[in-house]
Amino acid sequence: MATIEDFMALDIRVGVVRSVRVFPQARQPAYQLQVDFGPDIGIKPSSAQITELYQPEDLEGRQVLAVVNFPPRQIGSFRSDVLVLGVYSDGGVVLIGPERPVMPGDRLG
Repeated sequence: MATIEDFMALDIRVGVVRSVRVFPQARQPAYQLQVDFGPDIGIKPSSAQITELYQPEDLEGRQVLAVVNFPPRQIGSFRSDVLVLGVYSDGGVVLIGPERPVMPGDRLG
């Protein structure tokens, strides 16, 4: 069973999607995202399998939650530095974000 200490070890932050590109080399349909976490963390790349419910134009400017302290993953020629969070639901992955605008880099607490 996971403990509260396990959860607190995750650094989950709010980021703003700044750019989106289709990721044709991915095995599953995906986007390459550039997510801005503010001045302390900066802009980080992420690969996200969210193409079923989102178009690129729906994502730019959107606030999302992401784990920023996992080790980077190499996905083909793309390095993914953060894990954008979503819920598996009927029809695809639904992104998780704050219910109202907050500052990029704010930490989930």
